[in-house]
Amino acid sequence: MSTLGDEAWKEILEEHHARVRDSLAHWRGTEHDTAGDGFFATFDGALRAVRCALEVVQSMQLLGIDVRAGLHTGECRTIDGKLGGIAVTTGSRICAVARPAEVLVSQTVKDLAVGSGLHFRDAGVPSFKGLTESWQVYSVES
Repeated sequence: MSTLGDEAWKEILEEHHARVRDSLAHWRGTEHDTAGDGFFATFDGALRAVRCALEVVQSMQLLGIDVRAGLHTGECRTIDGKLGGIAVTTGSRICAVARPAEVLVSQTVKDLAVGSGLHFRDAGVPSFKGLTESWQVYSVES
């Protein structure tokens, strides 16, 4: 991306953010934070989160960008005015091991998507920095 230059990168990033925000609105997600080209959002249902992530990945591929997504569900805490806790960290760690253009979910999210028509491929049990528990993860295949 450094070959694009700052102005071209800014335009791509603005389009990226607009598309992600459109998908969040469509799937009733709530944006909590961004860092560069990364988003942290919550949803009122696991299936909406998965569908949103798939939509974002597909939308970004049309721009020639391969993004990745990691999803987990669990109880969150408010820490210094922001959502946090083990569930948030787990979702972040799952995202970190996803491949380009991949949506990875925890076993918990997969279990909540039963009957959705989505297909999941076993992606193993990676070790996550700072977490003592291991999580089976799955790649979502739409």
